[in-house]
Amino acid sequence: MWDAVKIAFVIGIGITVCLGVFYLLDNVLNGMIVDWFSKYMMVERYEGNGITTIGPDWYRVKIMAVSVLLLGVVVWLLSIFAASRLGAKKEKKRVITAVSRMIYQYMEGDAEAAEVFPKEYAEILAQMLEIKADIQRNEQILKEEASRKNDLIAYLAHDLKTPLTSVIGYLSLLNEISDMPMKQRAKYINITLDKANRLEKLINEFFDITRYNLQQISLDKEVTDISYMLAQMTDEFYPILNAHGNTIDLCVEEDLTASIDAQKMARVFNNILKNAVAYSYQNTPIEVIAENTGSAIRITFQNKGKTIPKQKLESIFEKFFRLDEARGSNTGGAGLGLAIAKEIVTLHGGIIEAFSENETTAFTVELPL
Repeated sequence: MWDAVKIAFVIGIGITVCLGVFYLLDNVLNGMIVDWFSKYMMVERYEGNGITTIGPDWYRVKIMAVSVLLLGVVVWLLSIFAASRLGAKKEKKRVITAVSRMIYQYMEGDAEAAEVFPKEYAEILAQMLEIKADIQRNEQILKEEASRKNDLIAYLAHDLKTPLTSVIGYLSLLNEISDMPMKQRAKYINITLDKANRLEKLINEFFDITRYNLQQISLDKEVTDISYMLAQMTDEFYPILNAHGNTIDLCVEEDLTASIDAQKMARVFNNILKNAVAYSYQNTPIEVIAENTGSAIRITFQNKGKTIPKQKLESIFEKFFRLDEARGSNTGGAGLGLAIAKEIVTLHGGIIEAFSENETTAFTVELPL
């Protein structure tokens, strides 16, 4: 109905313009046109016997008529082009406005997508379903992460009191009893040192939590001998391994090199090894295997320990996730080590995965050659 009204309006405007031009030529400019036509379009013809006549120069008239016709056609075509462009722009704006309104209604409301988007917008409907599902999934992940972070901070804050109270208590005893036997004094000093170390570890976990969201991880790559890096790292881990009764079986191919940020990748291997020691059975070996698969360098860290349940294995690389949720546990830190490891490996274009079955847990890192 509205389109018909617009067409009728345009036709009316056209008729009005034509009538106006006719009136202008016929009444206002009549003398000028007649003079111009007589001067340029009329010629005298000699008929004989001294008779001359005045008539149109049909050649000039035809040229003028063709010129006017061509000019009219050009103006008509330009008018159609301008009108179509204007109409297309208005239609595009109308469609964008309608789609924006539908998207807002769908994203902000509880209506089903099929109720908001007509059938002709099926492609947009499918995309919006996927986008909304991704947003909801990410929101859920962020909520779970925030909840784990808050719980962890509460646990750490509670745990700080215990070693601090012990440190103050034993130091007070040492200060008050000046003639305490040396054997007893040494015992209290060892206990105080142990509690102080525990306190330092908890404080470092707090720093890890605050630092993680602030730091921007960037890579400074260079060709690195991964074989040598792993051998050096296993030597450095000797005190930790010895304290837990573990050993490392190193099975590494020679001349394994890749373009990596050596410092960042050392942190990855360090975090995985710490995790392997913390959750392995005492007096069991930890296997470190590195090989060239032809398309990548694969490094595997394998230890014997309790099988990690599947549901926990799926979340093991999430921030603030801890396998052992016990507040007083000495195993596991702030739940950031493996999350940071995954981020660093991903930035290198690699893959990190975890497997656990039959009391054997393995972490595999694949780095592009």
